[in-house]
Amino acid sequence: MTGVGAGAVELGGDPRTVPAGERGETTIADRVVAKIASQAAREALGVLPRDAEPPHASVVVRHGSARVRVHVELDYPGDIGGRCARVRRRIVDRVRDLAGMSVPEVVVEVERLHLAARPDTVGGRLP
Repeated sequence: MTGVGAGAVELGGDPRTVPAGERGETTIADRVVAKIASQAAREALGVLPRDAEPPHASVVVRHGSARVRVHVELDYPGDIGGRCARVRRRIVDRVRDLAGMSVPEVVVEVERLHLAARPDTVGGRLP
């Protein structure tokens, strides 16, 4: 490495030879993790009720872990607890896999329940 200052690091070198304070760090914004969580909730829920808003999430990231709050709308009747558990698991898995963060807390808030149309009704009324 001729003509290079004493503290310079050659590109392509072994990153373990670079002192930790000089390596930098990668940060992922809260809003990016929130988008990952929202998409994961959509994937876990599958088909939403016809007039439902898609899930949306808010996230707080601290020290490599994310605390997530996701708002969903579900159809009713249905297994609300089971669907919320699937949302939690999917969010934990996707945030860990895509952002490399642990997720110690996922709060699922059911904002609205949509009555599922029964096959024996017409326009929401019994015939």
